[in-house]
Amino acid sequence: MDKPKLDRRHFLLGSAVAATAGVAGALGAKIHDGELGAPPRTYQGGVPWQEGLADAPPGVSGTDFKFFTPAEREFIEAAVGRLIPNDEVGPGAVEANVPFFLDRQLAGPFGRGDHYYLGGPWAKGAPEQGYQSRFSPAQMYRAAIGAINKYTHANHSGADFAKLSEDERDALLKDFEAGKVQLEDGVDAKAFFAMLLQNTKEGYFSDPIYGGNKDMAAWKMIGFPGAHYDYREWVSRHGEPVPFPPVGFKGRPGWNSET
Repeated sequence: MDKPKLDRRHFLLGSAVAATAGVAGALGAKIHDGELGAPPRTYQGGVPWQEGLADAPPGVSGTDFKFFTPAEREFIEAAVGRLIPNDEVGPGAVEANVPFFLDRQLAGPFGRGDHYYLGGPWAKGAPEQGYQSRFSPAQMYRAAIGAINKYTHANHSGADFAKLSEDERDALLKDFEAGKVQLEDGVDAKAFFAMLLQNTKEGYFSDPIYGGNKDMAAWKMIGFPGAHYDYREWVSRHGEPVPFPPVGFKGRPGWNSET
């Protein structure tokens, strides 16, 4: 019998369904036989599920900004553009579409703080205690951007953060990181900087399905091949580059069953 062809994209998308069905089937067989130590079943000449049944990852779509106002977008682009600047080594955060990634994250469950405890009390916490704020991430961004622009208005001749020179922005970001700036509206500058930096790195290196890492440019820069389904042959080959072009959760253009 000819071996069935199964492209890696469909294998990846169907693996969750297969794992669930396989575990349930094997456990049922063992219970039915009255022997939990029975050998697992094997399949030959095919796979135990039908291709295409799993839902494809939806991903983000569009180019419009849903959360940031135009003024907030200017701040975000000016800030992340200094955290990861564009240079000859690779694209900067703006070129990698990180502002769009942040916009979509803040417009969704992350922005609402679905996985954060936001109840009081709100005493100053230790770093190892994690996120300590009355603000959800979306509220934190909105309040911090407004407070930072108030600060720059007062200390830089009425200019928004986005209108400052690159050197001035760099100096301010360093002061935020060090906790040297006191912002209004209950915003902790150091906590906001830590969140902004972490989210910027996430958007820069995330799978493109989330809106950042445009064209997988960050992965190409560091030689990361992405979401290939099988790396077993490379587990023991330490220090060797993996000679695969990068691929995301949704595959890559031109991918077929022979790839």
